[in-house]
Amino acid sequence: MAGSAAPRPRVEVRVELKPEVQDAEAESVARSLGQLGLGNLRGVRIARLFELEFEGISPEVALRRAQEAVDRLLANPVVHRVAIRPLP
Repeated sequence: MAGSAAPRPRVEVRVELKPEVQDAEAESVARSLGQLGLGNLRGVRIARLFELEFEGISPEVALRRAQEAVDRLLANPVVHRVAIRPLP
């Protein structure tokens, strides 16, 4: 198409602690919610959400680049679990 912009695929990367790793921040939030009267919580999990936007590459390459970002900077495989998905 004439005049169409270069592809700009977006990828969502969700990084959270593995269930067996203590999450002190989540525990603190759960305690605070209980003190506010919002009890009956089974648990609280905290995750970081990264939205990566690429330019001029295919969605498949964008997913590979997002995985590289995870491997090199965004997560530690010893303590984190990661979910990567393309965004519309």
